[in-house]
Amino acid sequence: MAKKRAKRALKRTSPKQKKVFSGKWHAVPLKSSFMLASIIGFFISTYWLYPKSVNYGITFMILFTAMFIASLISMTKAPVIKEKY
Repeated sequence: MAKKRAKRALKRTSPKQKKVFSGKWHAVPLKSSFMLASIIGFFISTYWLYPKSVNYGITFMILFTAMFIASLISMTKAPVIKEKY
């Protein structure tokens, strides 16, 4: 029984599988709705949340700013994927 488990474990970790982490950083293409959510979230945080709670307002503004910056990086650094029409 133990030998069968060992064989299964070896099959799962075969060298034919692709490496998950290659050591180099790659940008992931994000959807445009991610950028839209960051813009809308920033404005809601600024005009609705910030006057009620300063700490939460600033925290969410920083979060949505980071999301916006990530979407800008994704636009410039992500690989272009050709679609077939």
